[in-house]
Amino acid sequence: MRIVIAEDLAILREGLAQLLAEHGHEVCAAVTDGDALLAAAARYQPDVAVVDVRMPPTFTDEGLRAAITLRASQPRTGVLVFSQYVETRYAARLLADQPAGVGYLLKDRVADVAEFVGALERVAAGGTVLDPEVVRMLMRASGQVGGVGALTGREREVLALMAEGRSNAGIAAALVVSPGAVEKHVAAIFGKLGLPPAGNDNRRVLAVLQYLGG
Repeated sequence: MRIVIAEDLAILREGLAQLLAEHGHEVCAAVTDGDALLAAAARYQPDVAVVDVRMPPTFTDEGLRAAITLRASQPRTGVLVFSQYVETRYAARLLADQPAGVGYLLKDRVADVAEFVGALERVAAGGTVLDPEVVRMLMRASGQVGGVGALTGREREVLALMAEGRSNAGIAAALVVSPGAVEKHVAAIFGKLGLPPAGNDNRRVLAVLQYLGG
């Protein structure tokens, strides 16, 4: 697995690089800001990037904004946000287009090295890994509450495939049903989860967050 790290704290940056190398992974670059992340990703085409949220120059949300740009330009590169902070607006945008290959873990809640490495490997393979606290804060920011328990078995299958980042056509192919049937299941999911069309809300993202949080 080829990895780029974007972390402004030198001790943590070098520690992550050493840790991942010890687990047999190749750290192509370890950089300190969003611009350097994008340059390194373009140069090395990594499988996954580990990105902090707050980096130079303003230490606000540079890392997440760079991660969104990276995913737009290199959608096959996974992104694992690894931070002390949950920045809900940009986190929702990062998940909006394709939650597959995206993770968000909180530094103070990862106590096991194997857990972190395993999460990174899942993101690199196209999985979605979100800390439950991240899910809770994103749900609270969106004003939504979970209702996954009301879904039928087939609806849960459809929602699980949505969480993998599949389109309706991709879900139809996986379940060997018609696209029209998938559209009906998706509409039913939105209804049962209390997700009517509204404003800028991305209902697929909110539905996936409820699934991951449930």
